[in-house]
Amino acid sequence: MERGLPEIHEGRGQQVLMEGEQGQWVVGLDWTWEASPWYLTWIMKASFFWLLPLLILASVAQRQPRPKPGTRGKPKPRPTPSFPQPHEPAEPTDLPPPLPPGPPSVFPDCPRECYCPPDFPSALYCDSRNLRKVPIIPPRIHYLYLQNNFITELPLESFKNATGLRWINLDNNRIRKVDQRVLEKLPSLVFLYMEKNQLEEVPSSLPRNLEQLRLSQNHISRIPPGVFSKLENLLLLDLQHNRLSDGVFKADTFRGLKNLMQLNLAHNILRKMPPKVPSAIHQLYLDSNKIENIPTGYFKDFPNLAFIRMNYNKLSDRGLPKNSFNISNLLVLHLSHNKISNVPAISNKLEHLYLNNNSIEKINGTQICPNNVVAFHDFSSDLENVPHLRYLRLDGNFLKPPIPLDLMMCFRLLQSVVI
Repeated sequence: MERGLPEIHEGRGQQVLMEGEQGQWVVGLDWTWEASPWYLTWIMKASFFWLLPLLILASVAQRQPRPKPGTRGKPKPRPTPSFPQPHEPAEPTDLPPPLPPGPPSVFPDCPRECYCPPDFPSALYCDSRNLRKVPIIPPRIHYLYLQNNFITELPLESFKNATGLRWINLDNNRIRKVDQRVLEKLPSLVFLYMEKNQLEEVPSSLPRNLEQLRLSQNHISRIPPGVFSKLENLLLLDLQHNRLSDGVFKADTFRGLKNLMQLNLAHNILRKMPPKVPSAIHQLYLDSNKIENIPTGYFKDFPNLAFIRMNYNKLSDRGLPKNSFNISNLLVLHLSHNKISNVPAISNKLEHLYLNNNSIEKINGTQICPNNVVAFHDFSSDLENVPHLRYLRLDGNFLKPPIPLDLMMCFRLLQSVVI
């Protein structure tokens, strides 16, 4: 063997480690081989090429800034791809977008956001379209349906082309403002529906020919002076579910309503009976107020009054003068959910009496009978003077059955009694 090379010995299934002449250590197996200089050179070169990339990576890592103590390096978020954004309104809104235009109509002047029925050329249906304003109304239209939208005001030009309108339905919108002159330009208007809006006062300059004005479920707390003074044809005035108090009604508030038949002031905050109600009234609704008493002779000036509803008030015997409801033409009287202890006097023409949920402890048929009980032995001969009461409700009081006999003897036409 040449000088300078390690000396290789045979092994028997084991590794053998020997020291050569130059002090190198060589590992051998159980077969004999020779470690030549070129082989050692190849091993060193291969090791260098394997270690070089690792050294480069370690050098780059040392140059990068380390995070501050107590913080952890967070991965940078990926950039969000940019897409064209839709146009946003100037103010936030929760309103749904308007519906897309409908198909072309047989009428060239029909607004695309509405429907013009071919068999009803004088009508225009713009209801439930998510509209923000009144569209351009053709002059031929007499019946306009705009309910269930998001209209917030009625400016002067709202109906400028349709001065022949007779019927306008604006229920369930968000109307707060009505121009003072927008309605006076509609001389033919007969029915105006503006329920479920956000009005704070009764609109001014109402058309003279108006017959029905429905303003329930608003925020009305003011009635401008003289607003009803020219409405001689008005038959129905509905102001229920508003914020009307006693101070709103003056002695001349209802002046001019000569033919008013129905007045609805239910669900307000009244404590007194409204003054100077038109004498032509047929139906009066005052439910769900806070009325405690009725002035003496209040109903004497209403010869046509046939229907009174005063449920859910604070009426008691103390606040009911004798014969308050003994009115000749009264047919239906609602006094439930009050504090009444005795059945009030009634006329023989009354047909329906509701006294449920009061404080009545006993009932005397002889006392409440409009006529003498003894005189009705043969009531078939004098039906005109027989009490006409057919329905009597007394449940929710402190009464117990049986029904008093004198009650049945008086009200011979009674068909139903609820105790």
